[in-house]
Amino acid sequence: MNTTAKNHPLGSPAICPTETVIEDWIDYNGHLNMAFYNVIFDHAVDHVYDFLGIGEAYAQSGIGSCFTMEVHVHYLNELSLADEVEVHFQLLEFDHKRLHFFEQLYHKSDGYIAATSEQIGMHIDMQTRRSAPFPDDVLSKLTDLKKAHSELIVPEQVGHVISIPAPRA
Repeated sequence: MNTTAKNHPLGSPAICPTETVIEDWIDYNGHLNMAFYNVIFDHAVDHVYDFLGIGEAYAQSGIGSCFTMEVHVHYLNELSLADEVEVHFQLLEFDHKRLHFFEQLYHKSDGYIAATSEQIGMHIDMQTRRSAPFPDDVLSKLTDLKKAHSELIVPEQVGHVISIPAPRA
């Protein structure tokens, strides 16, 4: 971790609050159901959005919000009932309306990555329900977060295309 990253309030990467896998999230295979990996990722995004000033309170104000435009999840390892997990959030890029970020879901005590999520978010004017530029104060916070995350390694899952590879000859 570099000095700049240590000084950022969210960290580099941003470490989101710990969650615990609950019984309602366990499926008939006896592990965390795929839908609830996304719930955990979404809670982490909410944490970061709240910090940036584009979270729940901002959406409830009627001024704006962020909508998810695309998500690509890799399910890497199982999670079970009562497992504690935490999400590490990395801002990859942004422009005046969009965010591109990557999340890694870690099993807290064992340290393995259970899943990853790559996402594109779009800032929306809630009056018109159309894309709109971020407010200047949000762009400033995004610039600071991007600077803090600029020296992080881009994870290998970023940019993967979904397909079935051709058989080897």
